[in-house]
Amino acid sequence: MSQRWSIALFALVMALFPVLPGIPPFWMVLLDNIGLAALVALGLVLLTGVGGLTSFGQAAFCGFGAYTTAVLTTSFGLSPWLTLPASLLVTGLLAVVLGLITVRLSGHYLPLGTIAWGLSVYYLFSKLEFLGRNDGISGIPPISIGSLKMMSAGSIYYVIWSAVLISSLLTLNLLDSRLGRAIRALRRGHLAAEAFGVQTARAKLLVFIYAAILAGLSGWLYAHFLRAVNPTPFGAQAGIEYLFIAVVGGAGYVWGAVLGSGIVVILQEILKSEMFSALGEGQLEIVVFGVLLVVLLQAAPGGVWPRVAAFWPFERRSDKLPAGERLAARPKVDIAGKMLLEVQGARKQFGGVVAVNDVSFKISPRQIVALIGPNGAGKSTTFNLITGVLAATSGKISMLGRPIIGLPPQEIVRRGIARTFQHVKLVPDMTVLENVAIGTHLRGHAGAIASMLRLDRRDEARLLAEAARQIKRVGLEGQMYQLAGNLALGQQRIVEIARALCADPILLLLDEPAAGLRHNEKQQLAALLRQLKHEGMSILLVEHDMGFVMNLAEQIVVLDFGTKIAEGAPSEIKSNPDVVRAYLGVAA
Repeated sequence: MSQRWSIALFALVMALFPVLPGIPPFWMVLLDNIGLAALVALGLVLLTGVGGLTSFGQAAFCGFGAYTTAVLTTSFGLSPWLTLPASLLVTGLLAVVLGLITVRLSGHYLPLGTIAWGLSVYYLFSKLEFLGRNDGISGIPPISIGSLKMMSAGSIYYVIWSAVLISSLLTLNLLDSRLGRAIRALRRGHLAAEAFGVQTARAKLLVFIYAAILAGLSGWLYAHFLRAVNPTPFGAQAGIEYLFIAVVGGAGYVWGAVLGSGIVVILQEILKSEMFSALGEGQLEIVVFGVLLVVLLQAAPGGVWPRVAAFWPFERRSDKLPAGERLAARPKVDIAGKMLLEVQGARKQFGGVVAVNDVSFKISPRQIVALIGPNGAGKSTTFNLITGVLAATSGKISMLGRPIIGLPPQEIVRRGIARTFQHVKLVPDMTVLENVAIGTHLRGHAGAIASMLRLDRRDEARLLAEAARQIKRVGLEGQMYQLAGNLALGQQRIVEIARALCADPILLLLDEPAAGLRHNEKQQLAALLRQLKHEGMSILLVEHDMGFVMNLAEQIVVLDFGTKIAEGAPSEIKSNPDVVRAYLGVAA
């Protein structure tokens, strides 16, 4: 059963639930509250669980949606349906403003930033006169369809859960797309994503706005459900609870948002009633609630949904190769007589430490060049200068006569340079196919709206077919649907090569590609690299296996402490005394 069919089944169950005989009215109120919380948690699944951006401020966005419709319906007499786009627009615009400030933060500064503006917004809600200060706004009209006014929990139930189900479907569609893979890559850092053209700042802002709009939708529904708003539900405590909901359910899973909402909301109600009846006073349930959440997270640190999903009959992925039209190749450029890559006096200093010391070398079309040297020689730093990860202190780097120094990684890969990394940078909980398809990012065109509405299927089929073709090319078609984190290190390095090939480069930079490979696998890799050269690609590789390098490279550049000490053919490098002394060692 696919996740989308699961949504259809869940929708049927939720549609039939209110018409079952003997359903207490309080249960309907409880289900409505679960649905409202699930909308906010759904945004946090994308923002925190998938995108890796922790936010404690989602309750403030609920407040923006709720107060916008409260003001427009009570002060200006607008229909609640007319205020819905206004509420989402106001929430989205404010999310843009706050997001431009917030998503640039990293580490612990990001959640602290969300707490800071969450507290500020709560303070504004309680102090602004036109929002009713601490008393808030009452007399909000109910949602109505024709003569049906949704005054009760049972009547608004279908609107709330329709919003939850539609939002869940849109979120699943977004994650199953080119942009979804880019968002999922954010959790592993920005280097690998940017190396294949992902605008990470834009992707972070996108998920931030999307999560805010879902929270704003929840706030709009909340206002017309209770028909009154005040600052209390939009404070810091509510923001923390929403994050708890996402984590308890499973922060990386769409269904985890719904399950987590059910667990937390029901647990809160049970504790509240039981503690009050037993002790005759409130607030103590918060202590018990906190202890139970800690115990639950100890038992299921990844959330409850993964445990449930293990018994759920989701369909298994097909072993067939994805089918789609072939992607257009990079336009052919006349490179006859031109130097493909030229590094002139490249220098990189970190304070007083010189990592790369005025290094110069050239790469011709259809050439394999090796960059060797002992650990700490500056090889990976040189790679980072070429690919725009680091800005050079001085020097020039040009490709086909055009300077690329100072360009961002996204533009450099667009020019035709793709790379792998010294330390493998794959997303372990994505399949090999999905990881490799990240390399096709710049070759796709569908945006967020098209992805959510499934209008990107033709584009997506082409991207996945290209990823599958490159996986088959490197000999890993048998592992295509395995999680990348389950592969051996050597296989993960081959996956990185397939991902780089998806960018259709003319220059391929490989950082220790043979590390972790067995002898036969190294021979297969060498054969692949020779084939790529025959097809017109140039290769620059960093490698410590001297047998692999000497049998493959046509030109070798040797670095020691950031300085080039030798350059020449393998036969020359073998007998160079400086290389023997610095790198290969001297016989006793």
